[in-house]
Amino acid sequence: MKKLILFILPFLSLSLFAQQEATLLGTWTSSANPPLNFFSSAYNEVWGLAINGKEIAIMGTTLGTHFIDVTNPNNPVELMDEFVQGADYGGGIVHRDFHDYNGYLYAVSDEGSSTLQIIDISDLPNSTTVVYDSNEILQTSHNIFIDSIHARLYACGVRKATVGGFTSLQVIDISNPTEPVLLNDYNEIPYVHDIFVEDNIAYANCGGAGLFVVDFSDAASPTILGSMTTYTQQGYNHSGWIDPSGEYYFMADETWDMDLKVVNIQDLNDISVINTFSSEQTLTTIPHNLIARCDRLYVSYYYDGLQVFDISDPTQPVRIYYYDTSTIPNTDGYAGAWGVYPLLPSGNILVSDMQNGLFVLEAISDHSCENTIVKTYTPQNWIDNINIFPQPANDFMKIELQSIDNQQDTNFELIDLTGKTIQIFPSRDLFFGKNEFTFTLDSSIPSGIYFLKIFNSKGSVTRKLIIE
Repeated sequence: MKKLILFILPFLSLSLFAQQEATLLGTWTSSANPPLNFFSSAYNEVWGLAINGKEIAIMGTTLGTHFIDVTNPNNPVELMDEFVQGADYGGGIVHRDFHDYNGYLYAVSDEGSSTLQIIDISDLPNSTTVVYDSNEILQTSHNIFIDSIHARLYACGVRKATVGGFTSLQVIDISNPTEPVLLNDYNEIPYVHDIFVEDNIAYANCGGAGLFVVDFSDAASPTILGSMTTYTQQGYNHSGWIDPSGEYYFMADETWDMDLKVVNIQDLNDISVINTFSSEQTLTTIPHNLIARCDRLYVSYYYDGLQVFDISDPTQPVRIYYYDTSTIPNTDGYAGAWGVYPLLPSGNILVSDMQNGLFVLEAISDHSCENTIVKTYTPQNWIDNINIFPQPANDFMKIELQSIDNQQDTNFELIDLTGKTIQIFPSRDLFFGKNEFTFTLDSSIPSGIYFLKIFNSKGSVTRKLIIE
């Protein structure tokens, strides 16, 4: 951490010393990117991909979209030929944002004469191809999020190319990934700064207006399920991510010296903040972006870098790791860590710093929830020796397992990191001894980490599956 903090260490709780500094593996920066006209920064959002046996970091800069091979995290290498220039670029471009779906990367910017760009990334690290670059649907957007189950892209804070064309939130059909179709210009809630969507249910971070939860099952006629317009330590509700249990929502107010929030969303008629937590620094602090994975919450803090919290009890987050990417003194400005991406198969953590570029940090968890076997049948396991291959899978997967007896109606479901059901396979009867099954994977499933849940009346087990 910064040297100034050393003067206050003797006065901090002893619990601080249980926290550890994460291990830096590698960095990437480029002198080719011009700094902003303000903030003196050239870098913004970070995203990640696992594709064709490689791990790729995606970095937004004032110039456009950069692809960095981090398969060897000690030596990040930019794929120079795959760089995609933004429709607008230069010192006036502050924000870029990314999400991927079905072999395509979707990219937006919040400034200038920008566009929605769709980039074919299926051949990385060998090539990228821009297949769509248009302002027909949107010109600028602050953030985007893709609900992969329903192939919908949500664009926040949209400005259109037409005069006066502003929309709080757009819902865009990407079932044909290269031909986006606008489903709704949605303005029934205030300006949406960022959003998290799970199975058509959107958690909209609406800045000073708070949090709104909206059901977009019917995209043309959404239903507001609940809202929280006043709350403890209220600031500018910037971003959020749902707890894997689906019962709590972690929220970051982009306001100096405001804590992170634990929000109870079990009753959408009574959404409320039940706890607050922070980077535990006494200097001016401000959180920015966050992502939950298993029992860890990863947060990028301006000035204070990466902060990692144990959320095994989601109501009581505990700070356990940190890594400061910046030496700039804390002030009421904007500098340091912008984004975080902790979802690579390796577990390595990608952090973008506004002034210093990309940081690759060593995994600090085995994310055991992705490998846990839930044993509910005693005195012995009802199935054993489960093998799922190939790993990574592409268009199919094979399952081998041993059954202790004959068992009817065994179910197979593919779920993602947040617990959402992605694909349901036909049920099968198990017979004593070795059983083998082959299932076809839905071609629309994006590359990433998933879990195969196998269950029947005797119990349930879960195994990890990587899909490319």
